[in-house]
This record gives sequence, structure tokens and C-alpha cells, in this order.
Amino acid sequence: MDIIASHGVMLLTLACIFGLFMAWGIGANDVANAMGTSVGARALTLKQAILVAAIFEFLGAYLAGGEVTSTIRKGIVDPGLLADSPELLVYGMLASLLAAATWLALASAKGWPVSTTHSIVGAIVGFAAVGISVDAVAWGKVGTIAASWVVSPLLSGTIAFALFVSVKRLILDHEDTFDRAKKYVPIYMWLVGFMISMVTLLKGLKHIGVEFDLGMGSKFSNAMVVSVFVGLAISALGAFLLQRISTTGRDINSQENVEKLFGVLMIFTACAMAFAHGSNDVANAVGPLAAVVSTVQSGGEIGSKSGLPWWVLGIGGAGIVVGLATYGWRVIQTIGRKITELTPSRGFAAELAAATTVVLASATGLPISTTHTLVGAVLGVGFARGVEAVHLPTVGAIVTSWVVTLPAGATLSVIFFFILQGVFG
Repeated sequence: MDIIASHGVMLLTLACIFGLFMAWGIGANDVANAMGTSVGARALTLKQAILVAAIFEFLGAYLAGGEVTSTIRKGIVDPGLLADSPELLVYGMLASLLAAATWLALASAKGWPVSTTHSIVGAIVGFAAVGISVDAVAWGKVGTIAASWVVSPLLSGTIAFALFVSVKRLILDHEDTFDRAKKYVPIYMWLVGFMISMVTLLKGLKHIGVEFDLGMGSKFSNAMVVSVFVGLAISALGAFLLQRISTTGRDINSQENVEKLFGVLMIFTACAMAFAHGSNDVANAVGPLAAVVSTVQSGGEIGSKSGLPWWVLGIGGAGIVVGLATYGWRVIQTIGRKITELTPSRGFAAELAAATTVVLASATGLPISTTHTLVGAVLGVGFARGVEAVHLPTVGAIVTSWVVTLPAGATLSVIFFFILQGVFG
């Protein structure tokens, strides 16, 4: 208690700096998960991808990031064991932020698409198990999170496979592909708007005190009605944009003309993916930051009921955007161009599948790996075209980096934990 009272301002300052550094690392590395498929499919240029991500990453973090943040800040470490030594929790969360951010900076410099969720969860488990006690870790929750890292790529891969098969059967396997694409693409756009709206209304917004009540009874019914109309608005906008597409060549049903229509769809799925990424992965930065803020501002009371300050999510969102704009291009190339050849019709299926999986996970408060999810979705599209369409050596290298991330984050966290403990006492 005395340490927190004496060094509270310094601890909060370090928390903000390390949280911003971590958010920068997320933007620099995980940008591939949000924008890599769009750039790889050439639906967006790198500059356009940065603009889209800057807007929707921040909106996802601010509007729907609170649920996952709660899991990261108080769901992994048992607070009851630290009630008498709250400074240990503060040191640990600071160490976790710095450790995960350092590893992400190294991986981004090398162009490795590692999991930021692995980085921060591994770091938190590392400091808690080694620096405090094995019993301090909520192993049941950790097990659930770890299981999600297996389930999420399988789920997103299955959804992506099904989406691309539906595109083939509804559009690509017919002679009048252009007209059929103009007919069915708005339906996929409606799905994008509906999904994002539902999760935002059901699980987002509450931390900023916004509630919708249309007199429809339950919260779910209210969200359903609003989301249907949001989806229709998105679909109408998309249909309008599709009408403005100019065709080239004599054959209106050429692959080039059809892919132009899917390119418009990918603008919407890119927005959805960026929103989903911000809503889930911002917690990896601001979850530990929020834990430090809560503990310091309460005078050392762990598990206090104080709400999540709006500026905490703001730091996370801003850091992600800066990281994306300054360093993200290195990792984009790996996800977007080196796993399987992507076109807009393929890239949309991967992005929508990944966004759906990530947003649903965010709604439940589960910090899944966006990297795992997106790679699984891209693989699903690749396998829908045949195993030979997948560049397996690249996949193997990515999986290897995932395995290394956990012990790297944990080791660095333990080192930084003992350094902080030595500095502050």
C-alpha cells in the first residue's frame, strides 16, 4: 500500500507509456490480420488500408473493446492472492506490457505475424507463476483462452470455406457471373452490417454509458431490429456503389469485371475486420493498463468496482493506429500474399469469416488470437481451391512463430517483473 501511495504517479505514467508501446506493437504486427487480405487481393492500396484501419480500429477499440479488456485485466490472475501485496499486481502488469511490446517490436522488424494475444497472455501467466505463485494463475480461464486458440482458426476456416463455396455456387460457376454478382453481393454486405451492429449493441457501448431502448422488450430484440436496418443501409450503399462500376472489354462476365464487384464488397469486409480487430486486440494493450489504473486509483484495492476510464481505451486505439501507419506494411506482405493467392472474391470470404469469429469472441469477452483466426480463414479459402493452392512452408513458419511467442513473452515478463520489483521495492 505504501509503495502505491508513494509512487502512484510514476506507476501510472509508466503504465500509460508501456500501454501505448504495446498498442503500437499490436498495430505494427496485427495490422496484417485486419488489412493484409485486402491489400493482398489488391482491393485496397496500402494507403487506403491504413485510412480504413485508422478509423475502424479505433471505433472497434472504443465502442466494443470493453468486454475483452475485463478478461485481460482481472480474469487471468487470481486477485484474492494479491490483496495484501497489490504492488505485485502493478509490477506484473507493467512487466507484461513491456515484455509483450518488446517481443512484438522484434517480430514486426522481422516481418513475423505473431500473435499479440499469445504475447500478453504468456507474459501475464509468466510473471504470475514465477514472480508470485503458480496458484496465482486462474488456470481454468487460461485453459479456456488456450482452447480458443485452436477453435478460432478452425471456426474461421470453416466459415471461410463455406462462404467461398457459396460464392462459387451462387455466382462464379454460372455464365452470367456479372449480373449474379450484382444480385448477391449486396446480401453479403447486409451480413457485414448486421453482424457488426449486433455485437456493438449487445456487448459494446455499455462502458461508455450508451443504451438503446426501442420498446421492443429485451435488449436482444432491440439490437436485432436496429441491426437489420443497419444491414439494409449498408446493403443499399453497396448496391449503389456496384451500379457505378464500369466494365472493361467485350465480355461483361470476364473475371476482371466480376472481381471489380467483389472489390467493392472487400471495402466493407475490410471495415468489419478492422472493427473486429480493434474490439478484441485492444484489450491486449489496455487490459493490463486498466488493471494498473484501477489498483493505483483505488489506493491498492484489487478488484475494485471502478469503471473502465474512456481514455484507457483511447490510448489503446490511438497506439494501434500509429503502429499500423508506421510499421505495419512489413507484416501485411506475409498474410496478404505469401499463404495463398488472393483475389477480391477469395479475400472477402477470408475477411468476413475472420471478422465474424473475432467479433463473436469479443462479445463473450474471450481474447482469441486474431492472427490464428485470419490465417485459419485464409487457409479455408485456399483449401476450397485445393491443397496445392496453399503455400505450406509459409504456414509452417507462421505456426513456429506462434509456438515461440508464448515462452518469449513469459521469459521477458519475468525479467522485467524482478527489475521493477528491485527498483520500487
